[in-house]
Amino acid sequence: MFEFETSLRVRYADTDQMGYVYYGNYASYFEVARTEMLRSLGLTYRGMEQDGVMMPVLEMKSKYIKPALYDEVLKIRVTINQKPSVRIIFIYELFNEKDELIHIGETTLVFVNMEKNKPCLAPKNFMEKIETYFPNLD
Repeated sequence: MFEFETSLRVRYADTDQMGYVYYGNYASYFEVARTEMLRSLGLTYRGMEQDGVMMPVLEMKSKYIKPALYDEVLKIRVTINQKPSVRIIFIYELFNEKDELIHIGETTLVFVNMEKNKPCLAPKNFMEKIETYFPNLD
């Protein structure tokens, strides 16, 4: 299992008239967490795409527990609890400044060979970085 945490401040532009984060913005918060998680491994989406692999989102789930509010600093925990293959599943937990769990989400992404436009196995350099977190799961 691999876990990573990052944080971000809720911008005014992210909120609705009630001062709550607009529901559609959680997808971009998930993307921030995924991108920073890759950076923590020494990888980037850009680098993967330059190597011919993209990662489109196949599925997304969100459960709204409490609203995230303007100007709060949110902690986002992203977890990968299954060894990736052709698909990779990210689980997200968002916490407010009181460390209260306010949102749970999940995205499933697919590794796609850009030249063939077909699903492929996770790139070797990605698997080398992450497989240490999944011992004895071959």
